[in-house]
Amino acid sequence: MEVKVSEKNGNLQIRWILNKIEIPILEIIEVLSDDTYSGEEKASIRIGFPYGNTDRVVIKTKKETYTIFTSGNRTKEKILSLMN
Repeated sequence: MEVKVSEKNGNLQIRWILNKIEIPILEIIEVLSDDTYSGEEKASIRIGFPYGNTDRVVIKTKKETYTIFTSGNRTKEKILSLMN
């Protein structure tokens, strides 16, 4: 049930349960950590279970903001490495 992140055809691919979200890497403006309990960005697309997970990663794009709730403490670093 963990959020999985990969790169495919120039898109950041986020998989969680039966959902698959693709974000064009060129549209990503910023990737940052969010230390608040429920996520600071209230109008974001939320991925993962917000409770019981220790890390929150926020992806800001030109159109949307995504908040990933995860226990994988390397999710942010993996996203940043896939962008390069």
